[in-house]
Amino acid sequence: MSGDEARVHDVVGIGAGPFNLSLAALADPVPDLDVVLLEARDDLSWHAGMMLPESTLQVPFLADLVTLVDPTSRWSFLSFLQQTDRLWPFYVRESFHPLRSEYDDYLRWVGSALGTVHTGQEVVRVRRRTDLPGEPVVHEVTTRAGRTWRARHLVVGVGSTPRLPRCVAEAGGPAVHTADYLAARERLRRCRTITVVGSGQSAAEVYHDLLLASPDHDHDLVWVTRSPRFFPMEYTKLTLEMTSPEYSAYFRSLPAHTRDRLLREQRGLYKGISAELVDAISDLHYRLRVQGHGPRTTLLTSTSLVGARWDGQHYDLDLHHDESQVPFGLRTDGLVLATGHEPTTPSFLDELRPRLEHDDAGRLLADASYAVDVTGREVFVQNAEEHTHGFVAPDLGMGAHRSATILNAVAGREVYRVGARVAVQDFGVPAHLLRQGVPA
Repeated sequence: MSGDEARVHDVVGIGAGPFNLSLAALADPVPDLDVVLLEARDDLSWHAGMMLPESTLQVPFLADLVTLVDPTSRWSFLSFLQQTDRLWPFYVRESFHPLRSEYDDYLRWVGSALGTVHTGQEVVRVRRRTDLPGEPVVHEVTTRAGRTWRARHLVVGVGSTPRLPRCVAEAGGPAVHTADYLAARERLRRCRTITVVGSGQSAAEVYHDLLLASPDHDHDLVWVTRSPRFFPMEYTKLTLEMTSPEYSAYFRSLPAHTRDRLLREQRGLYKGISAELVDAISDLHYRLRVQGHGPRTTLLTSTSLVGARWDGQHYDLDLHHDESQVPFGLRTDGLVLATGHEPTTPSFLDELRPRLEHDDAGRLLADASYAVDVTGREVFVQNAEEHTHGFVAPDLGMGAHRSATILNAVAGREVYRVGARVAVQDFGVPAHLLRQGVPA
């Protein structure tokens, strides 16, 4: 084992997406925190399959890797703009929401400049060791490339996997999840009929992109969702306070069945479409009509996909209109699935599984500091705790706060201040009202 491999780091972060990059960036100026990240891919591309030229983030630039915890950090988005001579153009643009492509550029800039991110290092095994001199507990991380890394703490941020309807997965064929849309776009545009299933931001972006190209391609375009309408994200300010640490802590205090119910009820808070894109789609329909281009398109709400068959050329979809209780069918050549993502417990954690906390549904159970192991201080997760901490888990705006919380737990002290109250409203019953009691 080389000297570098024998070294025991404070933290090995597995995955180098935005959340673990936040962890490494916040750790960078702290002399006694040694964090390295291992990334399976050979580069740091972020959502490459949906990097449409005009797509913007749904959060402001302040929701970068560091600013909401340390606005003086050299790793801020504004610092990136200044270093790449883009700060003045961004100022003149007068929009808080960066293009998705420039946020991707920002992540690459941070990842390459940090010097602690190692790409092409797919983790295949993690084992816990207690036999190393001077080290009570060490986690030994082995990658497919044959390298070994050691750390006192693990932070797992490998992201989620595309969710496919079972009927489509069993049917086979060339169905495309939106995560891989760009790679399949030219093939899809040559299809006679294209169907998009889903109603969130990704579905809307794909539908808008295909509709924009429709005058130059001879295809029918169908958009299907089981939701009762193509609903926009709710973005009012008191609702935005629910993306605060206070709401996340309140959500975590609730019983598991209540948390699951709330997540279903809160879809409009994080799985809707930006209002600007909803309007852009409507305006594009109008413009295409005025220009004499049709368009040949069908939008179906309250419609569930219940079956699918692939015959080598077409998908025959079994659909069900849920409000009117009418079953019907649709034949389509191209099929795009905007059916979301789901967290998974990676197989490299198999040897640690007996030491990891799980809920009754088999999901990892994260505590207040995002630890998921029985000691509450060895193994942490990023964006695998929606069921414990609420819908804010995948929100970029929560990333810096969560990373700072994990670093505080790793260091055993307050490296970053994370306890300040930010919400105007109270979630749950305030303590001073509980003390008053109920008058007779």
